[in-house]
Amino acid sequence: MRRRRNNHAMYFVVGVGLVFLLMYLFSTFIMGAERKAKSVVADYYHYESAQDYSRSWELLHTEMKTKFGRGAFASDRVHVFNGHFGAETFSYEVSKANKLKNWKMEKDGESFGTAYEFEVRQDYHGKYGHFAFVQFVYVVEEDGEWRILWDYKK
Repeated sequence: MRRRRNNHAMYFVVGVGLVFLLMYLFSTFIMGAERKAKSVVADYYHYESAQDYSRSWELLHTEMKTKFGRGAFASDRVHVFNGHFGAETFSYEVSKANKLKNWKMEKDGESFGTAYEFEVRQDYHGKYGHFAFVQFVYVVEEDGEWRILWDYKK
């Protein structure tokens, strides 16, 4: 007599493998963009909190870099945050991403197909006490890299 092979175990293993493959593809291609965008924001504020303004400037989108040259940007940041606020460093929290379609940095500016909006809360302790600063940050892809923009619409 010939015995029939039980293929249920093989179907189960293949099914579980397909589920894991689909989860991997989803997290890499769909959720991966959001994760990468948030990582850029975290890197930016890490550099800012360490007063490494030259490196934080590198993470800005070209549109932002045209508003601020590297030297002027670093000088302004030191002047405002360290000089006026009297804060040597700060801690920060980055919100979950809010995906936006056709977002614009300026009212009549370029439209970005996909942008991720983050709310960043910065906590400072300086000579004037403890205070918090909230900034909305937008991240778009530029030449294969995720870059930071701010909202200048009025």
